[in-house]
Amino acid sequence: MEYIIYLAFALMTLGIIFAAIRFIKGPTAGDRVVALDTLTTISVSALVLLAAIFQRFIYVDVALVYGVLGFIGVIVIARYLEGAL
Repeated sequence: MEYIIYLAFALMTLGIIFAAIRFIKGPTAGDRVVALDTLTTISVSALVLLAAIFQRFIYVDVALVYGVLGFIGVIVIARYLEGAL
């Protein structure tokens, strides 16, 4: 079971690295928004995994709030880039 947790964190780290590279290099603003949304999703999943490891379910609540705020932020940025705001 411990190896699965290490594998999950390794894959999350790899995803964070690739998303951060896309966030920095992204040729368009849309690419940067998608990379930011990916980073938010990976962070939420890391918080849920930490909640399961430490048996502290307050992390799940924090992950839910962070996920909702990240979703709203991405929607606002997308609307701005579309020209609707």
